[in-house]
Amino acid sequence: MTTPTPAPTTVFLVDDHALFRSGVRAELDRSVPDVRVVGEAGSVAEAVAGIAHLRPDVVLLDVHMPDGGGAEVLRRVRPAQPDVVFLALSVSDAAEDVIAVIRAGARGYVTKTISGRELAAAVRRVRAGDAVFSPRLAGFVLDAFSDRPGAAPPGDPELDRLTRRERDVLRLLARGYAYKEIAGELFISVKTVETHVSSVLRKTQLSNRYELSRWASDRRLV
Repeated sequence: MTTPTPAPTTVFLVDDHALFRSGVRAELDRSVPDVRVVGEAGSVAEAVAGIAHLRPDVVLLDVHMPDGGGAEVLRRVRPAQPDVVFLALSVSDAAEDVIAVIRAGARGYVTKTISGRELAAAVRRVRAGDAVFSPRLAGFVLDAFSDRPGAAPPGDPELDRLTRRERDVLRLLARGYAYKEIAGELFISVKTVETHVSSVLRKTQLSNRYELSRWASDRRLV
């Protein structure tokens, strides 16, 4: 008796660069018969609609897009479609990008230096329930969800709203650095430091640097 051939893993691509989507689709379609690309999108709105319509097994998800990015797609899709698995595929290897999409519900995070066959293997693994990360990125997640100094507590939406540079400025501010010292440490202007501090104050709804220092200490950023 002939053993039935398993159905291919269906994949939906989300990336705002059409040329990159074409390259991923061609690579997977050409060399990996058990992984099939069924759709693609270049924006958050297109992704939400396409995933709802096609219900793929795995979504390959870019982190940064003009209208919101991967975390926004996850926020809008996962409540209605919890069985869809998300794997972030990004040029960025910044810790805050990795942590943000994992907190939002992605099962793994790989960078765009990955080969086609490695990507197909990652797709299979996340569909099977494994967590998959490019080398060194797993450490960011371990730090973020551990009790190590400098690690953020899981699920802190206020902290997730800060950019990487805002966190850098906040960390130095909480250590007692003056604006000029922060500027020198980060190779930016004093004016830029002031802009970042103002942005952090607005996002956290705090009033001064002393409250910010306490806020940062509570989240083990110092």
